[in-house]
Amino acid sequence: MLFDAVVIGAGPAGATCARLLAQAGWRIALVEKADFPRRKVCGEFLSATTLPVLRACGIAEAYLSSAGPVVTRVGIFAGKDAIVSPMQQAWGRALGRDRLDVLLRDAAVDAGAELFQPAEIIGHHSGGAVHRCRLEDGREIASGTVIAACGSWNPREPFAVKHKPRASDMFAFKALFRDARLPPGLMPLLAFPGGYGGMVESNDGLTSLSCCIRRDVLAQARARHGGKAGQAVLAHIRATTRHVDAALSHAVLDGSVMSVGPIHPGVRPRSSAGVYAVGNLAGEAHPVIAEGISMAIQGAQLLAQCLMAGRPQDYPTLWQRRFAPRIRAASLFAHLAMSGVTRDLSRRVITLFPKILDWGARASGKA
Repeated sequence: MLFDAVVIGAGPAGATCARLLAQAGWRIALVEKADFPRRKVCGEFLSATTLPVLRACGIAEAYLSSAGPVVTRVGIFAGKDAIVSPMQQAWGRALGRDRLDVLLRDAAVDAGAELFQPAEIIGHHSGGAVHRCRLEDGREIASGTVIAACGSWNPREPFAVKHKPRASDMFAFKALFRDARLPPGLMPLLAFPGGYGGMVESNDGLTSLSCCIRRDVLAQARARHGGKAGQAVLAHIRATTRHVDAALSHAVLDGSVMSVGPIHPGVRPRSSAGVYAVGNLAGEAHPVIAEGISMAIQGAQLLAQCLMAGRPQDYPTLWQRRFAPRIRAASLFAHLAMSGVTRDLSRRVITLFPKILDWGARASGKA
């Protein structure tokens, strides 16, 4: 089977790239190892700046009709404090990955992409201008271009991200709640000892709480609170962050607490001999800025534009220019949120100058 491009991964980055290329007439193979719909460990928030890409993919109206209410204010919950920006604007909305991934995947298929799901690529080699990807069932897909959108947590070759375990590794958790009491329109950053997170009202009346916590602090939380890791993390956050505890005082957990990790923030090589990385495999921001999905979708559009223009060599430079500042900002915000000294100092400064929250939202790419 010969295609113009094989896209590995049908998440937001892969499906967006597949849709845009397929509707431009490219022969696309879209390969996804997991069944859909699926819940994923992510904050579910999409910035308003991503809406033009969703329109280009033909799913903007479906997204707007399914997503949660508009986020109009940003804030921070830390210790005993809740600080909310005085400014209101439409920052974006949240939609569960069980909905968003299906919308984008189906849009790619509607545009002509051939879907292989569930299917996993376990081998890749290139000879000249042709790449050959081997599926676990023995089939082979040949293409002129490979787009790796399989995420940074994939432990298997050929696109695994290598990482040695460290005490400072960050593990991600996510829980969905019904009947949470989050102020309308507010998306707060959660800053707690050894970690950070966020809350947002998503679709179907659910409130998403997603967070990251250091490996060593996670071990301490499990020793202190007992139970499974996810339950210990929630107990740690509620015990140290008053306004999260208040928001969840009458809430009911919807399903189980999900976890994944360690996450791998940072910028990685984005191209090599006809293989192009996109999404978290190209570069991953600390989730503290809630821009992971938006960066993946916007980065996919950038790659598709470069490929369609016949200038794929421009992709790494343009990606670096557009997204590296967000990743650096996320790293700064994450370290300020996790450290006790800098967290308390930042909280005092933001209390005096709450407009800093708007600046942070803009610096992260939400406007």
